[in-house]
Amino acid sequence: MAEFVYLTCAVLSILCTILLFRGYHKSRNKLLLWTALSFAFMACNNTFLYIDLGMFPEIELHGPFWRNILSALSGGILLYGLIWELT
Repeated sequence: MAEFVYLTCAVLSILCTILLFRGYHKSRNKLLLWTALSFAFMACNNTFLYIDLGMFPEIELHGPFWRNILSALSGGILLYGLIWELT
């Protein structure tokens, strides 16, 4: 059951990324670009979570380290974009 949740989160993150990039290409709103980049890293994070815990649970991929890096990049990009757009 947990693998299904991991996979669903990955698919929905990828879908959100695609929709945000489409919205950016239509309106050229920079905030949509920063949010799309952030969701792209969230999608990578969720995909790696599914691969690490769902597909290959017996292989040590140092998953928590890489997932924390991807999460920090995702949040950092969104924070940078929000600060950049406010100034």
